[in-house]
Amino acid sequence: MAAALRLAVAVTCALVLASACQGLQVGYYKKTCPRVENIVRAEVKKFVYKNAGIGAGLIRLLFHDCFVQGCDGSVLLDPTPANPEPEKLSPPNFPSLRGFEVIDAAKDAVEKACPDTVSCADIVAFAARDAAYFLSRLRVKIDMPAGRLDGRVSNASEALDFLPPPVFNITELVGSFAAKGLGIEDMVVLSGAHTVGRSHCSSFVPDRLAGAPSDIDSGFANVLRRRCPADPTPADDPTVNQDFVTPNAFDNQYYKNVLAHKVLFTSDAALLGSPETAKMVRDNAYIPGWWEDRFKEAFVKMSRVEVKSGKQGEIRKNCRVVNHGHHPHNKHY
Repeated sequence: MAAALRLAVAVTCALVLASACQGLQVGYYKKTCPRVENIVRAEVKKFVYKNAGIGAGLIRLLFHDCFVQGCDGSVLLDPTPANPEPEKLSPPNFPSLRGFEVIDAAKDAVEKACPDTVSCADIVAFAARDAAYFLSRLRVKIDMPAGRLDGRVSNASEALDFLPPPVFNITELVGSFAAKGLGIEDMVVLSGAHTVGRSHCSSFVPDRLAGAPSDIDSGFANVLRRRCPADPTPADDPTVNQDFVTPNAFDNQYYKNVLAHKVLFTSDAALLGSPETAKMVRDNAYIPGWWEDRFKEAFVKMSRVEVKSGKQGEIRKNCRVVNHGHHPHNKHY
């Protein structure tokens, strides 16, 4: 009975391409491109071991891709005369989003092995997974499903509409994640990615150091004032580590920083803004392995947001541009 039911569901999915039938699966390419995950991992490893910040960038790249048009590689598209303002040029992404050259290198290597088979969207998901693996000193092992297609639409204004800015309070954060089908715990757990990476001073100085007093630790605020101009401008906007304690380790230190009021963003401090989320912060901070286990689940859940299937997407030959004309290898979707 179970097998018959599975078959019926699969047939229905093929017919209706409903969002509930997203059809992503672990090992999706095992017949069509069996080495793809090893190929991507080898490229990510090269870059991350040279510069841990690139790893943080790759984790952020998946988040910024998935929250706008779903996990479809839309954040990778370069400006063109027809579309001069794609997502990657939107203020939440430019100039801070990085890791594009890793995706290019991985795509080139994958195309050599299996032309026209693996989507850029899947490569972004694999690369983010691998970055978390290396930065966590191989502790965060994620089974990343695949089968996403690449989207053809990329619009800078949508990045402003959907990406939660660093000034959000707890209610706004919960709403922003709920709009993408992610729950309160997903939001708290995914915020833990701020345990790696850097932030421009302009993302927190006006809100946390300049205006009305915030709950930021005064000693920490003084450290930040020494690193950041009082009024950052595009010409004078240095970056600082998001986690001053273990800046390149993908670990649960972020939650200890939240509890100590030593975090950069209003949206970080906001996690103490409700009893429910404050308890989650404490659990993530104090129970060994708790955050890592939940992060794996929430990260995969995020990687399934609004994925494209069927005629909604394609497999891009070059991650920076949409394909032109009908692509012979895309017909089997």
